[in-house]
Amino acid sequence: MDNKDVKNMSWRVPEYQHHHRGMVWYIIALLIMLALIIFCVVTSNFLFAFFIIIAGAILVIDDSRHPNKVRVEINEDGLYLGQKFYDFDEFKNFAIVYKPKEEIKNLYFEFKGGVKPRLSIPLQNRNPLLIKNFLIKYLDEDLERTQPPLSERLGGILKL
Repeated sequence: MDNKDVKNMSWRVPEYQHHHRGMVWYIIALLIMLALIIFCVVTSNFLFAFFIIIAGAILVIDDSRHPNKVRVEINEDGLYLGQKFYDFDEFKNFAIVYKPKEEIKNLYFEFKGGVKPRLSIPLQNRNPLLIKNFLIKYLDEDLERTQPPLSERLGGILKL
């Protein structure tokens, strides 16, 4: 891989996935929250009711915010994600899930020890093959990951 390819190993991504939530989503969420709060009052679990109210407020505040763009750079030193640097030694492996028909094109890094959650990075308009060929020099590839993680898929369905 020549220097031109290494320069192309950087791009900008949103710091988190922002879901558009319509009025129907908020009505359903409000009904679920009210049902849970009623359950909490009946069972005298006021602390849980407080947490439900706080979670609802966070969802409303979060919806008014838009994610900042952070820079992703992969080079021979490791991975830069925004201001954070990850040495390749911190990772167990990587996986690329590319499903053009489903508009899925993500890069995943699994940490050693399983203590930290995996990193999920959208590839956007980057060539997955170039990134794979670069990363395979430094990390093992998880060939068994062919779908996004269940937590990511549920988050997309529930718009959380």
